[in-house]
Amino acid sequence: MYPIIRNRRLRTSDAIRRLVRETIITPDDFLVPLFVVEGKGIKEEIPSMPNYYRMSLDHLENEVKELWKMGLCGVLLFVKVPEKLKDNEGKEALNPKGLMQKAIKTVKQACPNMLVMTDVALDPYSSYGHDGIVSNGKILNDETAEVLGEMSVSHAEAGADFVAPSDMMDGRILTIREALDDEGFVDTGIMSYSAKYASAFYGPFRDALDSAPVHLENVPKDKKTYQMDPANRFEALKEAEMDIDEGADIVMVKPGLAYLDIVREIKNEVEVPVAVYQVSGEYAMLKAAAEKGWLDHDTVMMEQLLSIKRAGANLIATYFAKDAVRVMNS
Repeated sequence: MYPIIRNRRLRTSDAIRRLVRETIITPDDFLVPLFVVEGKGIKEEIPSMPNYYRMSLDHLENEVKELWKMGLCGVLLFVKVPEKLKDNEGKEALNPKGLMQKAIKTVKQACPNMLVMTDVALDPYSSYGHDGIVSNGKILNDETAEVLGEMSVSHAEAGADFVAPSDMMDGRILTIREALDDEGFVDTGIMSYSAKYASAFYGPFRDALDSAPVHLENVPKDKKTYQMDPANRFEALKEAEMDIDEGADIVMVKPGLAYLDIVREIKNEVEVPVAVYQVSGEYAMLKAAAEKGWLDHDTVMMEQLLSIKRAGANLIATYFAKDAVRVMNS
């Protein structure tokens, strides 16, 4: 008679496995990061991110139309700012005719129903490559938060549906929420990078935007004074809860795979959607291993995405979005 209970009965065929599957990935789970540059006719591959591109506004228009046809309904915009427009205060970030503002309008004109989220941080605009204003070897918190509030209003005026502050300054969610509400943008949402770790997985992203910290005297050499220590777990929950109290509509964990315990910890405690950013280093590692023939690209990609959702993610910002949809449809 032993065993009466045989768990393998629910694994005997593809049909039964599909019927009892606990976690399912769909295109609705994905937020697509896009990198935008000045110019026209530009679609340049990022060397450390194979098959991913920086694109000018004309190519951005075509890209979002393609994404929408594929069933992808949200984008997260980043801009590569020319060196001549960078400074320590991020003045260009507030330019109503700046690249981010033009990118938002381009997406909305090309595909009005596409959800547009925007990166809110100073590092693309900073001559020092930091997410905040630098003074005497420190990153100024409150002064930076005020600029981020102004930046968020500028993005909302251009048509952004959500702003996504990625800077990790204390109190910036409340500052942004108040700034948006004061200008009448009560329906503009905030997706906060609540648990953003000082990770080594961000390298290819910084290549994409030329936003790595510069090595100068009186300039912090890294972002460890504001991004989280990878050794810490309970601090992430504290950060997420504080951001929710300040008005965050969605909280994010970044990076993904190495922090799935954090995703679950936060998911178990909060009552807002939880996002995960599967970052550039995670993307680059799989692309490189697949190129070497060491891993099966599509199978591992889908397993990674499944694990992130299984850990508790309601949405996943991923460079694999288009690849994943193609696999789903094959």
